[in-house]
Amino acid sequence: MFYALLVIMKTEKEKMLAGELYNPLDEQLVEDRLRTRLSIKELNDSREDQVEERHRILKELLPNASDGLWLQPPFYCDYGYNMLIGEKVFFNFNCVVLDVAQVTIGSRTLFGPNVQLYTATHPMDHKERASGVEYAKPITIGEDVWIGGSVVICPGVSIGNRSVIGAGSVVTKDIPADVFAAGNPCKIIRALGQQE
Repeated sequence: MFYALLVIMKTEKEKMLAGELYNPLDEQLVEDRLRTRLSIKELNDSREDQVEERHRILKELLPNASDGLWLQPPFYCDYGYNMLIGEKVFFNFNCVVLDVAQVTIGSRTLFGPNVQLYTATHPMDHKERASGVEYAKPITIGEDVWIGGSVVICPGVSIGNRSVIGAGSVVTKDIPADVFAAGNPCKIIRALGQQE
C-alpha cells in the first residue's frame, strides 16, 4: 500500500506572520504594501480640517486600532493590519512602524515625534541575506507607556506597562514595567515613583 506524502506549503505571507524567513517580493505581499502605501499617501496629504476623511483612512489603514487613536501625519507603516492598538494611543509627527510582524500597543501609550518601531530584520549570514529573504520579530508595548522622540525600538522587544523611554534611545532588549530607561543601548535608569 502506498501512502501519499501531503506537503502543505505555506504562503510567503503565512511565513512572514509566523516569524519565518520569507520572500518580501512575493506578489501578495507587494500588493498588500502597495495598498498600504496608497492609504498612507492619502492620510499624509490630508488637511487638518478633514477630520472625517482622516478617520475613514485610519479605519482602513489600521483596522485593528481601538477608539481614540490620535495620529499626526506624516506616518508610515508596512502593512497596518499587523498593528493591534489600544484605546487613546497618540503618535506624534513622522513615526515609522515596520509592522512585518505583529506590533501590540497598549491603551494610552504616547509616541513622540520620529519614533521608529522595527519588527523587520535580516539574516546575519551574508549569503542568506543576499538571497533576499528576511524575517521579523514582534514588538509589544504595554499600557500607559511614554516613548520619547526619535526612539528606535528593535525587533522582538517588549516594553512593560507605565514605563518611560528617554528621547533618542535605541531599545535593543526588553524593558520591564514602571521604569525610566534611556540611552544607546537603552538601559534602566531608575524605577518610577522614586525621587529624582
